[in-house]
Amino acid sequence: MGQIILVTGGARSGKSSFAEKLALKIGNGRAAYIATAQIFDDEMNFRVKLHQSRRGENWTTFEAPFAAEEKILAAGKNFGAILFDCVTIYVSNFLCAADLDDEAELYKNLRGLIEKLIAAAKTSDAVTIFVSNEVGGGIVPENKLARRFRDLAGLVNQLLAAHAEKVFLTVAGIALDLKKLEEKL
Repeated sequence: MGQIILVTGGARSGKSSFAEKLALKIGNGRAAYIATAQIFDDEMNFRVKLHQSRRGENWTTFEAPFAAEEKILAAGKNFGAILFDCVTIYVSNFLCAADLDDEAELYKNLRGLIEKLIAAAKTSDAVTIFVSNEVGGGIVPENKLARRFRDLAGLVNQLLAAHAEKVFLTVAGIALDLKKLEEKL
């Protein structure tokens, strides 16, 4: 039965670097990388190249901007560790493709999408490490799309954390184990 680890933090907090090292440790030097980004401009191309430059031949990449549960199941057959980077890009892909003005339907559809990821990770024989941005710590965004994104990303992080055996918060390159610090009510 597969395990879930969530690694979250702010932009440039060190979450991907930490998650990469953790995946290689768990996978005994080999890991699958599920890439959710779609390259539409030079900035995203730079970000993708930056991530790729850190990974060597110990990684096998699966492109999955959509239907990533299929890639988790496929990768889990051959790897002990899967790195899913990143959940918030995956949420963004969903949000940009969604044609829904009904907030309740949007939340329902996204919840179903994430539940598929969770089920695939739990079904897999691998440890799946989900990397996600913590985006709710700032001011309330001024536009509807940004508020939707913030709220949906927060919901997704809560869903993943509830199913995760470990949850790490990265700050300034340091990973804190939140489940160890959790106050259970």
